[in-house]
Amino acid sequence: MVLRLPGGAAAPLRLQYLLEPLHPTVHTQRGATATLPCVLRALPHNYRVKWSKVEPANYRENIIIITNGLYHKNYGPLSPRVRLRHSHRYDASLTITDVALEDEGRYRCQLVNGLEDESISLTLHLEGVVFPYQPSNGRYKFNYHEAKRACEQQDSRLATYQQLYKAWTEGLDWCNAGWILDGTVHYPIINSREPCGGRLLLPGVRTYGARDKQKDRFDAFCFTSALQGRVYFIRGHLNFKEAGQACRNHGAAIAKVGQLYSAWKFSQLDRCDGGWLADGSVRYPITTPRERCGGLPDPGVRSFGFPSKEMRTYGTYCFVGK
Repeated sequence: MVLRLPGGAAAPLRLQYLLEPLHPTVHTQRGATATLPCVLRALPHNYRVKWSKVEPANYRENIIIITNGLYHKNYGPLSPRVRLRHSHRYDASLTITDVALEDEGRYRCQLVNGLEDESISLTLHLEGVVFPYQPSNGRYKFNYHEAKRACEQQDSRLATYQQLYKAWTEGLDWCNAGWILDGTVHYPIINSREPCGGRLLLPGVRTYGARDKQKDRFDAFCFTSALQGRVYFIRGHLNFKEAGQACRNHGAAIAKVGQLYSAWKFSQLDRCDGGWLADGSVRYPITTPRERCGGLPDPGVRSFGFPSKEMRTYGTYCFVGK
């Protein structure tokens, strides 16, 4: 329901039953338990509260749970991991357990009360890291669906625009354009330079806009969050097959790219040793830059690309779950 102001502008009516949240953004990490607050100031007759997740990519709202205060019903893929907090009879807050990467986004708590429906919006924000990704056969090989699948295979998902923008503000500078979750294509530039649009363009997240998800081909920007486990290094002169076996001998698996980025971001993993990863690439994480470890001035996950899998030069990074 809206109120018309002088001049025809529309303004939302003040909430009658729902309390405005003090903090409309809830910060969390993968694997944690998060609660999105929704509290009533009074209980109207014959009301229902409906929680839904807003999916901007397909312009839909997916219902999560509906309650009338006494009974509730869960819906959709989130169903096994959500419940109402219900710490008192006015509390309709939504608790999500074992938070997953795909849980990030905007949620709506709607009071359904005849003609006077009202709602509040909250954002669930996962702390994490964005990384550019391309396959072993070079840049600009993914259509949208292949990019989405590639990120998921590396323990991550396609980044949202908000995640990519935040990564740019934190220093992500990458000249190759990549798909993000909504089907648009972008690249983040800190240092303007000739091969990346020219020196005259200002720094920023540059965009190609929406592209054909089947035909157009770019790299991918993936997003991952905290690990439910740990990544560690095994030293040796191993080929790719031997690297996988070395991890299995320790009851672990060869680490995925997203897992190495997560360990670098959240566990400050810092090693000057290149190691095999599950996709056949060789990388190493640096949190304290130094001359003999690549020589670059900024922290990051360095890459040796995709060497021959028969090469016996590197160790391996392994992942073991909790």
